[in-house]
Amino acid sequence: MPGKTDFLENALLNHVLRGVVYTPPAALYVGLFTSDPTDAATGTEVSGGAYARQAVTFSAATTGSCSNAADLLFPVASAAWGTVTHFGVFDAATAGKLLYYGSLTPSQPITSSNQLKLPAGTVIVNED
Repeated sequence: MPGKTDFLENALLNHVLRGVVYTPPAALYVGLFTSDPTDAATGTEVSGGAYARQAVTFSAATTGSCSNAADLLFPVASAAWGTVTHFGVFDAATAGKLLYYGSLTPSQPITSSNQLKLPAGTVIVNED
């Protein structure tokens, strides 16, 4: 996953280098985007058509990387969502802060009655 948002970068730098407490979220959620979210969290998240972010748990980090521990199954689309090009890790089921984001390869066009599944191990977060 190539991106960490400005919010998370600043929170972690302040935590590690300045002793400012950063409280990790109690739960994490994966959301879908039809455009690149960028570090500024400006992408277009899917909305409507029965879309909902999905709760995610991650495997233990090894060699600077971790990934989703189980399959993520999004709801069946009741209307077209567009072409999903990116995904993001959020700290809330709705609203909240985008923490990490990455490209969905290949992009997935989601039409009515489609359902997107991200298999375990495919939502990868790297730190370098």
